[in-house]
Amino acid sequence: MPDRQETNQDNFMIEKIKQRPINKPRLIRRTLITVSMAVIFGLIACFTFLVLEPVISNWLYPEEESEAIIFPEEPEEMLPEEMLEEYIQPSPSPSPTPALEEQLQPEKVELDENQIQDILNRVVLDMGDYRQIYNVLSDYVKQLNQYMVVVTGTKSDKDWFANEYESKNETTGVVIGNNGRELLILTDYSSVKKADHLTVTFSNGVQAEALMMQYFYDGNLAVLCISLDMLSQDMQMEDLYVAPLGSSLQRNLVGSPVIAIGSPMGSSGSVGYGIITTAGNQVTLADMNYQLLTTDIYGSQSASGVLFNTSGQLIGFITTGKTGTDMRNMISAYGISDLKQMISRLTKGDLIPYLGILGVDVPKEANEQSQVPFGAYVWEVEMDSPAMLAGIQSGDVIIGIDQQSVTKMGDYTNYLLKINVEDTVTLRVMRQTQGEYKELNFEVTVGEAN
Repeated sequence: MPDRQETNQDNFMIEKIKQRPINKPRLIRRTLITVSMAVIFGLIACFTFLVLEPVISNWLYPEEESEAIIFPEEPEEMLPEEMLEEYIQPSPSPSPTPALEEQLQPEKVELDENQIQDILNRVVLDMGDYRQIYNVLSDYVKQLNQYMVVVTGTKSDKDWFANEYESKNETTGVVIGNNGRELLILTDYSSVKKADHLTVTFSNGVQAEALMMQYFYDGNLAVLCISLDMLSQDMQMEDLYVAPLGSSLQRNLVGSPVIAIGSPMGSSGSVGYGIITTAGNQVTLADMNYQLLTTDIYGSQSASGVLFNTSGQLIGFITTGKTGTDMRNMISAYGISDLKQMISRLTKGDLIPYLGILGVDVPKEANEQSQVPFGAYVWEVEMDSPAMLAGIQSGDVIIGIDQQSVTKMGDYTNYLLKINVEDTVTLRVMRQTQGEYKELNFEVTVGEAN
């Protein structure tokens, strides 16, 4: 009996517990349902985030739209005959009596050439006089330097042995605006386009980080911005000077004295004195022409900076490579009047519109002799540009864009800089067909210049 009990005990101890068999189809079905629900939930979450994120961000961190710097329109210059007419207008005050008029009449003194030359010979300038003249110029340059900055672009890179190093490039900038939130600086685009980090040094030595606001590649122009909140820690607001922009369209500009400051000699802080030698040449770019001012200032082929007149006004932005080989070391500059609308757009950060038309004004002689209509004469259309794709050809004359009439190239450029990239405009052109000009309309989608 005990043996039997022992045998039963042994049998009980060796019994195996079998696991419940896995239902594979059911497991696969549940896995697929779980994965599908996760995917659907993720898609719903992504869609909700994309829709609500801009709204929540604008609610928490409202962005203020950048304001463009609007320059006042230049007054039309008075013709000499108009100036004379204004000068000889009768005075509103009562006329004196004949007796009193005779007493007030100054005695006329006529000098012959010998007397004039004798007076001039008595005027002798010594070294003290010349020293005083240049001291005045030096003090004037110190005042102008308050508008100038040095822009340093830093780029990180690696050498052949994977060692990291930094390369730096310096150029000159000029403060052209203050929109209440940022200080705006005009500088050369080619000197800062590859930089990873931009630092601006003011004339008093204060440094600040800058960001690229916008650039215009063809004109080598860039506008940088510096947060005023960042500057307020190191500079007082009254120490921020904005350069006043003058006019480069004056009839008496040729022969007038100018001062080149910035880097006219290739190094920061250099200066040059001279006069404007020519002001009638133009630099032709796509969709716009810029006035080119040349001077008798001998400078560097890598010059940068600006031209100021003797009234403290900026009248030119120095550029290089736009003159003949026999004058390549003479400082030349874009006339500031033609740049104002472009600068205003750059300060807002807007993209630069582009159609790809190189044009000139129609001369009066061509209109009278060959009946070429006044407008913007198209002498070249850039390959694969929006204008070429729309059907504009060399020899066409643009007489209108949308509802704006065009009588010269400047009208076309001014309107183009007021519209936006991807807008569709209607160009009204006159095309010569069988010896006569006929009007045609072309729909053009505006591209991006940069």
